Amino acid sequence: MEQRHLGRTGLRVSRIGLGTLTWGRDTDEHDAADQLKVFWEAGGTLIDTADVYGGGEAEYLLGQLVERLVPRRDLVIATKAGSVPDPDRRFDGSRGHLLAALDASLARLGTDYVDLWQLHAYDPGTPLEETLQALDIAVSSGRARYVGVSNFCGWQLAKAATWQLAPGGIRARLASTQMEYSLLQRGVEREVLPAALDLGVGLLPSSPLGRGVLTGKYRHATPADSRGASEQLAPFVEPYLDEAGTRIVDAVTTAADGLATTPLQVALAWVRDRPGVVAPIVGARNAQQLAAALSVESLSLPDEIRRALDDVSAPVHRYPDQDWSTL
Repeated sequence: MEQRHLGRTGLRVSRIGLGTLTWGRDTDEHDAADQLKVFWEAGGTLIDTADVYGGGEAEYLLGQLVERLVPRRDLVIATKAGSVPDPDRRFDGSRGHLLAALDASLARLGTDYVDLWQLHAYDPGTPLEETLQALDIAVSSGRARYVGVSNFCGWQLAKAATWQLAPGGIRARLASTQMEYSLLQRGVEREVLPAALDLGVGLLPSSPLGRGVLTGKYRHATPADSRGASEQLAPFVEPYLDEAGTRIVDAVTTAADGLATTPLQVALAWVRDRPGVVAPIVGARNAQQLAAALSVESLSLPDEIRRALDDVSAPVHRYPDQDWSTL
């Protein structure tokens, strides 16, 4: 699998990442092991997890599988911290919480360091300088090799990345920002992606298949074993099952038929090759699903199909989002 630099850093990652959101919850040890082997054998390196996935079980399960199945040196392990199970405070970006969370992640993962440590979200209740200091400490102490953010809007990303580039002390450059991005969700193109491109921050798209909708599985009914049929995850899928989503899925399906491939591959190839994108993060129920996603490595969309998909999924950009220099 092709490797790409993560932002303006020396870290190289596979251009498809493996997500572990369901590991330790819906994905058991057997299925997780099969996925990890299939991913590694395909040349995949980037494994994405978080301290809250499965209440910590995703990290623990990954830690149990690494070395037993795949050499630690062959993987780029990325995890996140900052989310908390508190209805009154969903995110905690305080230095104390973040560093304690990192130590707990390392213990569950059974490793001395993570390759990429990311802030799970922006915490308006903590000064940003304090939050970013935790990233600097993580890097200077060797507990994290690189750092990034997740779910930061445009101005938050720009402020954080600019602060980290300012002179004075040890400041770890932001390598990445992880955001939802797909043909069904192109909101990052307004401000986040331009900021990331300008600042040399690599984009790691989550939900690149539109929460599963872009595979076409929901075109005629809701499969019983799908997220859309799950009481817990149905509200996560439902927003994309609207009229606009249907038009986009139909266009993806038409493109797939013309290319003798699958809607999954078309949708994944589209986001993988967008400017600024480093590696979409793909989650799968089993190794067969993951192998189907990884087969996109051999697909490049023809320009006319890419432009048609751009058009049918184009977000509405009005003032002040237009590029006035081109008008």
